[in-house]
Amino acid sequence: MRFDAVSLFPEMFQALTSQGISARALQNQLYSFNAWNPRDFTQDARRKVDDRPYGGGPGMVMMVEPLIAAISAAKSAQLALEITSHVICLSPQGQPLTQSLVASLGGYLGLILVCGRYEAIDQRVLDKAIDSEISVGDFVMSGGELPAMCLMDALIRRIPGALGDKDSAAQDSFEAGIFDCPHYTRPPSFAGSEVPDVLMNGDHAKIVAWRRQAALKNTLNKRRDLIDSAYKNGLLDIKDQQYLVSLGWQ
Repeated sequence: MRFDAVSLFPEMFQALTSQGISARALQNQLYSFNAWNPRDFTQDARRKVDDRPYGGGPGMVMMVEPLIAAISAAKSAQLALEITSHVICLSPQGQPLTQSLVASLGGYLGLILVCGRYEAIDQRVLDKAIDSEISVGDFVMSGGELPAMCLMDALIRRIPGALGDKDSAAQDSFEAGIFDCPHYTRPPSFAGSEVPDVLMNGDHAKIVAWRRQAALKNTLNKRRDLIDSAYKNGLLDIKDQQYLVSLGWQ
């Protein structure tokens, strides 16, 4: 998988490409990453990429020409590798980033991530060059770099071979429409709190059953809306429903 980021601060992505799982995956050539700075596509000595908004108002707006040129360069680089690009703008006005959206984006071989700055991006960039907008939450950040890294990390961990255990991603929260179950490790007892006996007895069938019920309870306590959604989508069998009813779910 190939990622190309259009960013005024490409060095920020070193936090992702030089640390942890994402760094190892890059070293193992499970994905590639390139950054394109719009300043490199300006025509003036000051390398100007922003200007005041028409109609007045606070802040500055990212100019259309440098952004379009940077996106076009990234698309050409992917096309040279016979990759069809999907261009995403990270924006608080975008579609919420969910695990199901991450899974669907994993079908692309090449993504171009456009990271905005300042007050806004010129609307003509969105109209002419962006395939989709994605938001990591209903809040505003100073730029799109951190949201882009969130999206990249979520995608990279799903690439076969990126995680040490091939089953890890399949057991993540949201993969089955609900949260993961609680997890424990040594020591078996800490400050009067014990690891559940079922996890210590080696009975695999009982462990699987406990984990499922614990995941359901965990989700019901924290995000009842996810339980309702899982029910509507047919992700809860009759045993799940009976257990949830015993906990007060209707």
